[in-house]
Amino acid sequence: QVQLVESGGGSVQSGGSLTLSCAVSVDLLKLNVVGWYRQGPDKLRTLVATITTTGGSTNYADSVKGRFTISANNAKNTVYLQMNLLKPEDTAVYYCNVEGRWSEHYWGQGTQITVSS
Repeated sequence: QVQLVESGGGSVQSGGSLTLSCAVSVDLLKLNVVGWYRQGPDKLRTLVATITTTGGSTNYADSVKGRFTISANNAKNTVYLQMNLLKPEDTAVYYCNVEGRWSEHYWGQGTQITVSS
């Protein structure tokens, strides 16, 4: 069982920045992909960004490209999401997600981001 603990959520004004962290209970190199998803008022959970644990290949939702940056610190088993130029439409609950070697998925508890205009 993989445990994920997110931190860094909160409220910010439009144009501001926040950084989310996700502490993972296992060695990131034992996982395939780590990433962030978000669930907005429509209750749909959508991909924000992912990064492969070997090679560091990244993938971003079009809506966050150029504003958000995902990174992983393998030594600390932690995944980060740096969010800049935040917009009100970025308001959502953000979830950390990891994919294991057998394509099993684990989720964090979620952290709320609220961006006011």
